[in-house]
Amino acid sequence: MKRIIPIAALTLCLLACSLTHETTRAAELDRRQKAMVTTIGATINRAGQAYYEGKYDASGIEIRKALDQVERAIDLGSPELYDAISVHLDKISRAHALLELEGISLPPFRRPPRPSATADSATPDKGAPSGTPIPSPSDPTMVSFTNQVAPILVGKCGRCHVSASRGGFNAASYAVLMKGPPEGVVVFAGDPIGSRLVETIETGDMPRGGAKVSPDELKILKDWIAQGAKFDGSDVNQTIASTSAPTAAPQPDPPKIAMATGKETVSFSFDIAPLLVENCGGCHIDAMQVRGGLRMDTFVQMMRGGDSGAIITPGRGESSLLVKKLRGTATDGERMPAGGRPPLSDASIMLISKWIDEGATIDASENQPVKVISRLAWASRASSAELSAKRAETANQNLKLANPAATMSEAVTDHFRVIGAGSEQTMELVGQIAEKHLKIAKSVARPKPSQDAEDYFRGRATIYVMPKRYEYSEFAKMVEQRSVPADWAAHWIFDGIDAYTATVATESEEQEVIESRLLAPIVSLAVATRGTDVPRWFAEGVGSAISMQQNAKSRTEKDKLRTLAAEAATSVKDAKAFLDNKLTPEQSDSFGAALAMSMLDRNRRKLLDATLRLLGDGKSFDEAFVGGFGVTPAVYIDQLLQYAK
Repeated sequence: MKRIIPIAALTLCLLACSLTHETTRAAELDRRQKAMVTTIGATINRAGQAYYEGKYDASGIEIRKALDQVERAIDLGSPELYDAISVHLDKISRAHALLELEGISLPPFRRPPRPSATADSATPDKGAPSGTPIPSPSDPTMVSFTNQVAPILVGKCGRCHVSASRGGFNAASYAVLMKGPPEGVVVFAGDPIGSRLVETIETGDMPRGGAKVSPDELKILKDWIAQGAKFDGSDVNQTIASTSAPTAAPQPDPPKIAMATGKETVSFSFDIAPLLVENCGGCHIDAMQVRGGLRMDTFVQMMRGGDSGAIITPGRGESSLLVKKLRGTATDGERMPAGGRPPLSDASIMLISKWIDEGATIDASENQPVKVISRLAWASRASSAELSAKRAETANQNLKLANPAATMSEAVTDHFRVIGAGSEQTMELVGQIAEKHLKIAKSVARPKPSQDAEDYFRGRATIYVMPKRYEYSEFAKMVEQRSVPADWAAHWIFDGIDAYTATVATESEEQEVIESRLLAPIVSLAVATRGTDVPRWFAEGVGSAISMQQNAKSRTEKDKLRTLAAEAATSVKDAKAFLDNKLTPEQSDSFGAALAMSMLDRNRRKLLDATLRLLGDGKSFDEAFVGGFGVTPAVYIDQLLQYAK
């Protein structure tokens, strides 16, 4: 039963009312600062409305957003901006207290002091909430990453996220831990409550496989994040398995990585990576427990070597430890591969040796998983029919993993294979909707004139259909090894080979609801599959922007889109913060949509079309973007942010 407190209801009615008047200093604010004031007010407005409706969790989420927006505003050090948001600070303080009465956990809030006119040089540390003292490295209360945090991650997360990259998330080093998976960062310095690393532990979602994080260990992780998630080691790229061992001996510098020139006769992607994946998996690639300290999940890790040092000496194939181990001529240790596996053929070893003789170069991204490099190489030479067959096989395995007892139905269209636990009529309806949306997608990501239907996604894309939101969530956990946000009901994935959309769809839903849900992921998937390195923010942004534009029928709705774009810009400091994945997934998606909306503007649409055409011609994303827009993505983003000011 909803709890009613007259005073609380009155207070939250104030929060839910229209935005208050601008201060008399508003004229002194620049465009971006004015947008910040509007954004904070709109967020508080949504929090108040949610509270009034009894949706306390949703209200708490909005207040967390407002706290983050306030911190960004305070960081600018503008007394005028502080005065403009002063009334919002009062509202946040009251809302914070009321939500805590309802049992909602929120980060502590202290009203920050008003910046002085010269506050630019005194911007608070970004690693901690405003008003929180930052401990010095010598402070005994400071949590040590190397001595306290790293051992917890190795012990409790090591099998899945240190030695492997389950769900696309790797925590092998401080650098990759802070970068997070493709969906967004999992550690927000200064905000343990908002950090998904803590959230997944507290909900029991992680770690899996029987390991448990004790209350004391969880407190260490929370304290470390609250103190700014600082690193006290010597190299942020060093594996935490060695970082967490204080007595670990310093490792020699690995050989320098050289990119392929095109003159080589042996390709790492096509010739070497498949051999490594086939013969080194389980011990050095996707290993539960890495043998000999040698991780080969990425090219960089392989070149770094293991406990015995570097295994590859460019230019000297037969002298390289890798070749000696494969031939069984090394002075110590057993022949590789171990574990009863048959030795590599002489022809395969000679191929690896020749690749090293030619400089041990790489013709792919050095930080890309070797498994992905191998798969992409295979996909580049596979036919559309072969890719369709591969995706169908993968889809059957995924559904069996997610729901082994369910009876599956399917429908096949020109471009999609729709499969899931539901009636054939539902599968057919989803397939018809997807084909309808693809016509919209093709207006942006156009196919080549000679392209057959099955060739658009280079094989039919898969659409997984789940009748219940719970089953959709379980699919993400079991197949993708991740949790999806509570408000998601559809998403897309493209990894170079597999291309799919997962969605909730039931017979009881109106067709219009399913259509609205599917449009954005179908368009995003179409954009993502134009190349092998299209960044998620670009594909996701275009899909979201197209969907919002299609659903905005009235002038009022279109004006709202422009307001949302302005709000999104206030959450981004600069292009580097966005491109380095330093935003929350929600902020990243919102700003990606704002960027795409600017690209879909009538004056820039031809530039976007040119970019997508160049992607279809085989150019890398950066090359295509420069070819279309005339500047790099970073420059484009910074120009847009500058305009927002």
